[in-house]
Amino acid sequence: MMIKYYDETNCRLVYVGQEANENFWDSRWQAEDFERLIKVAIKKNRFFVDNTQKYLPPGSRILEGGCGRGDKVYVLQKCGFEAYGVDYASETVEKINRYAPELKVTLGDVRNLDFPDAYFDGYWSLGVIEHFYDGFEPIQREMSRVIKNGGYLFLTVPAMSWLRKQKARLRKYPAYKENDELRKHFYQFALDPQRVIRHFQNHGFRFIELKPRNGIVGLREETAWPPLQRVLDSKTILAKRARKVIDILTTPFANHGVFCVFKKTQ
Repeated sequence: MMIKYYDETNCRLVYVGQEANENFWDSRWQAEDFERLIKVAIKKNRFFVDNTQKYLPPGSRILEGGCGRGDKVYVLQKCGFEAYGVDYASETVEKINRYAPELKVTLGDVRNLDFPDAYFDGYWSLGVIEHFYDGFEPIQREMSRVIKNGGYLFLTVPAMSWLRKQKARLRKYPAYKENDELRKHFYQFALDPQRVIRHFQNHGFRFIELKPRNGIVGLREETAWPPLQRVLDSKTILAKRARKVIDILTTPFANHGVFCVFKKTQ
C-alpha cells in the first residue's frame, strides 16, 4: 500500500510503500510477449514523438535515461533519430538486447553515464528523477555533461498540482518526518515544478515550456471517487471518450505530472 506524506520544507509529496530499486523495475516489466511491448505502434507514443520532432530534426542523437523496456528508444529509431537508452534494471536490459538487438540499449546508471561530453542533441527523462531520495542533482550534472550546448532536455515528473497544494494546505496528508523505515520504503516524490525549473535554470539550462499532464490520473489518485474508477476501468468506446473529456477538463488543476522542455545554454 502506498502512503503519501507531505514534506512542507521542500513543498513535495513523499510516496512510501515500495522501494523503487532494480528488482522492482525488473519485476514490473516482466511479460511473456516482451518483444511486442518494445515494438509498440508509434501512434501510442504520439506525445513523445511529436515533442521530439518539434525541437530536433531526424538524425539527431538522443538518449533516454531510464529507458525501461525500451519502447521509446525503438520509436525514436523508427522516426529517424539516432537513439540510445540506458537503464539499471539488468534483467530488463538483457531482454531488450535479446528481443531487439538492433536497439542501442545498455546497462548503466543515469548518475554516471558512460558517454563522452556533449555527445547528445537531446535527452529524454520520463519519470526518473523523482525516484532518487537523495535528490536529482547527480542526474542533472550528467545531463549537463552529455547534452551539447544548444541541445534539449525533455523531462517529466509527478507534480504538486493545484489540487495537491490545496490538500497540503488543509493538512490532508500526514506530515513527513524522516526516519530509516520510511526511507527504506521510499518510492518517489511529487515535486514542485517551479523548484525543478529554477534548479535547471541555475545549472545552464534555459526553460522553454511546461505542460501539465494526466489530470484524470491525478484526480483519481487524490479523490478515490468510485464512479471515476469505473470510467477508468471500462473498455467501452463511450468510456474512452469520457476519459479524454475528463482529462482535458481536470488537467489544469489536478494534473498528476508535468512535462518540461529546457535548452542547454552553457
